[in-house]
Amino acid sequence: MRFLIISHTLHKQEDSSLFAYAPYVREMNLWLKHVKEIEIVAPKTDKPITNIDIAYKRGDIIFNKIPSISFTSVKKSLLSLIQIPVILISIFNACKRADHIHLRCPGNIGFLGCLVQVFFPNKIKTAKYAGNWDPKSRQPFSYRFQKAILRSTVLSKKMTVLVYGVWKNQSKNIKPFFTASFKHKDIILPIERDYSHKLHIVFIGSLVKGKNPLLAIKIVEALLKSGIKVKLELYAEGVLREELQRYIVDNSLEDIVDIKGSQNKETIKETLKRAHFSILPSKSEGWPKAVAEAMFFGTIPIATKISCVPYMLDYGARGILIEANLENAVAHIKKHLKDVDNLKTMSKKAIQWSQNYTLDTFETEIIKLIK
Repeated sequence: MRFLIISHTLHKQEDSSLFAYAPYVREMNLWLKHVKEIEIVAPKTDKPITNIDIAYKRGDIIFNKIPSISFTSVKKSLLSLIQIPVILISIFNACKRADHIHLRCPGNIGFLGCLVQVFFPNKIKTAKYAGNWDPKSRQPFSYRFQKAILRSTVLSKKMTVLVYGVWKNQSKNIKPFFTASFKHKDIILPIERDYSHKLHIVFIGSLVKGKNPLLAIKIVEALLKSGIKVKLELYAEGVLREELQRYIVDNSLEDIVDIKGSQNKETIKETLKRAHFSILPSKSEGWPKAVAEAMFFGTIPIATKISCVPYMLDYGARGILIEANLENAVAHIKKHLKDVDNLKTMSKKAIQWSQNYTLDTFETEIIKLIK
């Protein structure tokens, strides 16, 4: 089988190895274990390899590099419009060679892939929609257009679309899916937390506006001012780090809030085994790994009601759902802190649910899609 991946993810080459964003590559390595030939159509960058990049485990990948496109400025938009025909031809030729077409959506290249795959109705196809599939959410036109093509069983024949969450009134080619970070061997006996003393809260993700780290800090600050002993650790890096650090210093929160930066998987795992809560007041999500990872070890998520997060938290039974509003979020969290028995139940339910979604289970489901 010749397996084709069409992706917007930036790739980097070093000698004979191909690198890309680590969470994406870890997932794709599971797919690529079960196919004979591999071709990837994706943009290439000459930027240096960093600690958030890892290599594919296969050394026989055919890498069909294409330009990266962007519409964030007039200049970039004009350049992208010129490059689109070249990209479409590359995708079309790769689809002709493929036995299985795999789209990574949403994204500009995934958008073009959605258009091209229409001309290959007899080929087996999968699409991983890693964004918010909620039909009621407000999204850019390009995202809504991609979703419309993917859910159409006329335009996307022989296509299985993997989406996060369970949504009503979906076409028959839509398959609720998940992602995973840990293996079955990582399952441990739950550690019962003491919620009556100082609370340890963690933020895991990126220090960008979409993840709302400043709101997380302000929530912890407000809890502290109301007399609750608390500390926050941010295991994250990003463009907002300096701004957040200034806020911490200006508000004398150095002893309460600590930006740890990006850390490896083992450090995150050990932190989650002892933390009380994980906070993620995002503006948008697909399947937030930070939430699922926290639940795996019994850390109770505090997260905004977006995308499939309410489904993941069983609408409040496995975690604390908040609005992206400081006053309301703090009031809701304080209400939950008064019921320690319920917090312990919540932690146990989070573990029971999340530990069903291991990398072993994930790979088993992938094999079914390929075979």
